[in-house]
Amino acid sequence: MRWWGPLVVLPALSGCYVLQAASGQATILARSEPIERVIADPRLPEATRARLRLSQEVRAFAVQELGLPDGKSFREYADLERPFAVWNVVATPEFSVEPRRWCFPVAGCVAYRGYFDESRARAAARRLARRGADVTVGGVATYSTLGRLSDPVFNTMLGWAESRFAGTIFHELAHERLYVPGDSEFSEAFASVVEQEGLRQWLLGRGDAAALERRRESAAREADFAALLRATRDRLDRLYASGMDAAGLRVEKQREFGRLKFEYTRLKARWGGYAGYDAWFARTLNNAHLAAVATYHDCVPGLERELAAAGSLAAFYERAAALAELSQQRRRDAVCVESAP
Repeated sequence: MRWWGPLVVLPALSGCYVLQAASGQATILARSEPIERVIADPRLPEATRARLRLSQEVRAFAVQELGLPDGKSFREYADLERPFAVWNVVATPEFSVEPRRWCFPVAGCVAYRGYFDESRARAAARRLARRGADVTVGGVATYSTLGRLSDPVFNTMLGWAESRFAGTIFHELAHERLYVPGDSEFSEAFASVVEQEGLRQWLLGRGDAAALERRRESAAREADFAALLRATRDRLDRLYASGMDAAGLRVEKQREFGRLKFEYTRLKARWGGYAGYDAWFARTLNNAHLAAVATYHDCVPGLERELAAAGSLAAFYERAAALAELSQQRRRDAVCVESAP
C-alpha cells in the first residue's frame, strides 16, 4: 500500500522553516552523485548496482514510451543514511476534515508541510496539537522539486519491489509534466494515474503477467481503502456541520473512528485476510489521517475516466492540461469525487 506517497517539496520564504529546507536540500545535493559513476565503483554492493541500473531503464522507458520529461531528475543517486527523505506534517481543526494548507512559491498552497529532519517535523506537529489541531506525521521516501533541481534516486527507495520502484519514478516525472500550483489533490491524482498506466505498460512490455495481476489486485485494494476512508470522512463532515456541542462532537467523532476500524476488519476479511493495511489502522486515528489520504485519492477516479476516454497517454496529457486551465472549483466538479449528500 501507499498511504503517504511522493510529494512536492519547495521551500517557504520565512523564518526557521526556510533555513531547515535550504539546509536539507543542500545536504541532498552534496550527497548526490551521477549514477554511472556510482555503478562503476567496484565496492558498490551488487544489489544496489542492479537497482540503479534498473532506475535508468525505468527512466528511459518513462521518456521514450510514456512521454514524460527528459530533464535532470533520476540521473543521480543520494545515500542519505536514513529511512526517509522528508517527513510530512498534516493538520486539521479538531472538528473538520479539511486540511490546513501551507503556501509556497511555485508549488502554491499544499495540504502538508515537509521537513528534512524528523525531530523538527514532530516538534511542529506537537505545536499544532497544543493549539487543538488533529495532526499526523509521516515519512516520505522521495519527493519532487518539479524539475527545478536534479532529484536523485534515494537509498530510501532501493528496498522496494520493482513495481513500486518503477511506479514511483513514473509518478515523480509526471509532476514535472503537469503540476497545478495550489491544487494538491488534482496534481497528485494526475501523477497517480500516470503512474498506474505507466506501470501497466512497463509490466506488459516485460511480459510479467504475474506482477501485472498482483498490481491489479493491489490497485483494487487501494481503491477499496480509499472508498472506506472517503465514507468516514463524509460522515464526519456532516457530523461537524450538525450544530452539536463540542462535548457531543467528541463522543460521536470517536464513535465514527471506531466504526471505521470495525468496517476495516470486514473489508480485510473480504480481501482474504490481506494484512497490508493493518499498521495504518493500528494507531489512534484522527481527521488528519483521513486528510492525508484524501490528497492522493479524491480525484483519481475522475482522471481514470479521462484517461479511458482519451485512449492514450498523449491525449490524456492534453485533456489534463485543459483541466488545469479551469478554476479549482470547476476542475473539482469535473473530475474529483463528490461528497455524499
